[in-house]
Amino acid sequence: MVDKALILAKAGSVRKHINRIRAKGSTELSTFLGDIDCQEIVLFNLQMAIQNCIDIAAHIVSDEGFGIPGSTSELFYLLEEKHYLDQAMTEKMIKTVGLRNLIVHEYGKIDLKRIFDAVHSNLQDFDDYLILIYNKIVLVDYCLLSVLQERKSRLTFFFQGEVNCLPEGWN
Repeated sequence: MVDKALILAKAGSVRKHINRIRAKGSTELSTFLGDIDCQEIVLFNLQMAIQNCIDIAAHIVSDEGFGIPGSTSELFYLLEEKHYLDQAMTEKMIKTVGLRNLIVHEYGKIDLKRIFDAVHSNLQDFDDYLILIYNKIVLVDYCLLSVLQERKSRLTFFFQGEVNCLPEGWN
């Protein structure tokens, strides 16, 4: 079962990093391109936001036993297959994995104008990802609760109202 506290903590980290990007990336392009500190803050926080999204996906895939991904990108395909993500969000997350790899492994080749444009037009994708994950986890909890309530009804009927054998809080 998915550890919701861990997911929420990771989601909080994503939000913290995105807020930092918004704060530092809300400059003019010329200012951004001329300020290495601003660039590094944005790139670091972008890398961390993406990594936390990957961590969320890895946790869900592992805890739910969705399979063993052959790559980081495959985590998102597995989530799509299990209806956590739609195809459009899966593709967006796969692109963010590519961006993270570029930031981590090829720092000198980063097109800072493209980073600036992405910061100004694509940060909502992180919120959308978190909403899809959260909605699915809540839906799973709701379904589990429904099953448990149905089982309680059956047990109550079976024991003809004698519910002392049920776990505390079920009666």
